Amino acid sequence: MYPELLRLTTPDFLTGLFPREIILHSYGAVIVLGIAVIYFFMKSRVRKYGMSGDELSNLIFYTFISAFVGGKVFYYLQEPGKYLSKPGLMLDNLGAGFVFYGSLLFAVPTILFLIKKKNIDVRSFLDILAYVGPIIHSFGRVGCLLAGCCYGKPTGSDWGLVFSHPLTKAKPMDMALYPTQLMDIGVNLLILIIIAIIQKRQAFSGQLFLIYITIYGVGRSIVEVYRGDSARGFFFDLISHSQMIALVLILISSYFWMKWRKDPQL
Repeated sequence: MYPELLRLTTPDFLTGLFPREIILHSYGAVIVLGIAVIYFFMKSRVRKYGMSGDELSNLIFYTFISAFVGGKVFYYLQEPGKYLSKPGLMLDNLGAGFVFYGSLLFAVPTILFLIKKKNIDVRSFLDILAYVGPIIHSFGRVGCLLAGCCYGKPTGSDWGLVFSHPLTKAKPMDMALYPTQLMDIGVNLLILIIIAIIQKRQAFSGQLFLIYITIYGVGRSIVEVYRGDSARGFFFDLISHSQMIALVLILISSYFWMKWRKDPQL
């Protein structure tokens, strides 16, 4: 697709202040756009908690940092031997390669810590995140599509995607691959539709978030079957790291479902 949206050569009189080339990567640009969208989405919804625009900006900033760190940590853990033997590879891959579940598992505790400091009800705030998660994740997958990462296995189907840009991360190039990025976006859009419908007859506070985690866990486990990038990480060659994490989170969500429905708090 288009890993780079723009590449500019720095004028000679500015070469001491800026890199020789300024590159706008598509993945980063899409993520920035996604952050802007969720800011405006959340702005009206957090007013009932007395949260100002500046406080929301701080929340999103620290959440983004934690999500970045978590995504990278889990990415490195998929092939720990590779990065332990050559630590310099971590810096080489700093701007590419993230694991969604790593970002999620770092971001949610960060959010909970920050909102608890303001005595905000956790469960009702989690229901807002049930929308925020799929939205920002969908933007991220658009970035993956443009960059060619998180690509699928080769396929002979007519709906496969062909990546031919010389800088694409997809392999093999010039061959139809399962559109796993689009499949993941489809899962997230399905989640948004379902929680929007269920919200009208929501049974208990926090229910939307648990539905989000559960449906995405199932959907992600299916998409994993079609993923073609090698750094999946597997337990006993049976299931990938993401599938294992999805299973654990589904079980945890089931526990809280049974617990929270006894105390609706709506």
